[in-house]
Amino acid sequence: MKNKFLITILSLGALVATGCTDLSEEIIDESLDATTENLTMGVMAPAYGPLPDAFTHTKNYGLQLISSDQGILPPRGSGNDWYDGGKYIELKQHNTTTTNVVVRDTWNAFTLMLSRTVTAIERLQPLASTNPEAAKGLSEMRALRAYYNMLMLDNWGIAFKKDAASQPSVILRKQEAISYIESEFLAVVNDLDNTKGPGRVSQAAVNGFLAQLYLNAAVYRDPYGTPAFASADMDKVIEYTNKVINTGTFTLSPEYFAIFDDNNHSNKELIFAIDQRQDLTTSHNRLGYWSLSGSQYPLAVFPKANGTDGPAITPEFYQTWVQANGSVDPAQADARFYKENFTIPADKKDLTGITPANDANHYFLVNGSTYEINRGIQRGIQWGLRNPANGQPFQTGASGQYRIYPMIEQRDGFTKYVNHVLEVDLEDPTHKDYADGYRVAKYQFSRTSDTGRNRGNADIVLLRLADIYLMRAEAQLRKGNAGAALADVNLVRASRTARPSVTPQPLPSINLNTLYRERGFEFYWEFSRRTDMIRFGHYEDSYTSKTNADPRKRLFPIPQSAIDGASSSPGYLVQNEGY
Repeated sequence: MKNKFLITILSLGALVATGCTDLSEEIIDESLDATTENLTMGVMAPAYGPLPDAFTHTKNYGLQLISSDQGILPPRGSGNDWYDGGKYIELKQHNTTTTNVVVRDTWNAFTLMLSRTVTAIERLQPLASTNPEAAKGLSEMRALRAYYNMLMLDNWGIAFKKDAASQPSVILRKQEAISYIESEFLAVVNDLDNTKGPGRVSQAAVNGFLAQLYLNAAVYRDPYGTPAFASADMDKVIEYTNKVINTGTFTLSPEYFAIFDDNNHSNKELIFAIDQRQDLTTSHNRLGYWSLSGSQYPLAVFPKANGTDGPAITPEFYQTWVQANGSVDPAQADARFYKENFTIPADKKDLTGITPANDANHYFLVNGSTYEINRGIQRGIQWGLRNPANGQPFQTGASGQYRIYPMIEQRDGFTKYVNHVLEVDLEDPTHKDYADGYRVAKYQFSRTSDTGRNRGNADIVLLRLADIYLMRAEAQLRKGNAGAALADVNLVRASRTARPSVTPQPLPSINLNTLYRERGFEFYWEFSRRTDMIRFGHYEDSYTSKTNADPRKRLFPIPQSAIDGASSSPGYLVQNEGY
């Protein structure tokens, strides 16, 4: 039988007093064989569809990174590049306004995702009572809705309870929001399985989400106070992390950076991720290029694919690596810090007397088909492909191999080597040069991205097995079982065996400060640092270009546009404290 079904949402209305969005939809295919699986997938696909866009640097990625102590994005050069209306400065300094574009766009993306789950749930409910595939799809959509609501709770302290498009949303806060999200996860977790891969919500993902919910419940109950971690919550964290670990489905990746490679969809550490394989037209490479130097061209075949001189690591976060490793360079002590994909020959390393004006013969050769930039935290003078101007062919040797030079920066009439130095801030003009700040190449620069921005192949990792172990470690530690906590932390450290010389050594002891530092090493430049800082009591700390200690800034402001959109129902959408 041929049936019509909806798989695309074309337009999004403004947030209204119902607390969700008006949707305009179009039937785009009436000829597909309407098997139950096709029908169910067609209904569910739009609920996953906005995820890649929602987790870009201009939305949730930037929101989480720049508001934390890990990333900083100053206006560069003359002060215009990356100024962007001051939106990243506000986030860094915890002076975010109700009109901040990053906050607004993330809110809009998340409410869109929520509304699409509601639409999917409504369409699957009539089929679920008689059709097993539809019933599984319904459970999956309820779990996805609960996850989206948990993201809303984490960012803005609210959740939307809404079961039908015709109903107004009920806004929940604190314990009411926790209980609702918890009840939705628990209602469906046993209906799901672990056979669909990391791009779909699975039973393991929901168990992991429950562990996250219980771990952060103390913060969500009292977002501006000192968290009181209940023993019962920590027991739940242990219970649900055990459920994930005991499946035996997931394994820690021996090569840390393989977790973030182009082909990471099959990496056994991933539990839940945004599927970005090339059959998806919405895939992007933003997590691969955002921090890289504008003079860095990671792909020999695409001479226009480069970095953007975006965010750098803060000096304070870098120093945590130094403090943990003492006299040993972190790159020689921890596989998570750096991965060398090409080696500069010994006779080329010394640049004494070498300048961009006389270095025409100061290069070595690589094969273009296998060329990969070094990954992790990039420091000092950088080496890479060189072209005379953006878009021109890269320089090659007589054998057709590509020349690798010290990278040069040509801006505003000067030419110099790209030298990533530690110091970078928002105030001192000498600390806002294009090259300033250590950079991060955690995700592989997608080998299929012809512009550097588009066609990313790497799944964006949202939950992985290392987090399961470290959440269990934290719960054990908060319950006083330091031995169990240390075992889990050292298990994760010992798992990175692909390069044995830099497998992190076991820690001799553990406390909350050490565990907080360890989470920073394991999950830097992912999506958890802001939440970790709040839970461990560090979000009000002072660090580079940030002194605001107001705990009310733990939650972001509800965008003024959303409050204006709900103005027909006075008191419905109340602004968070401090804004």
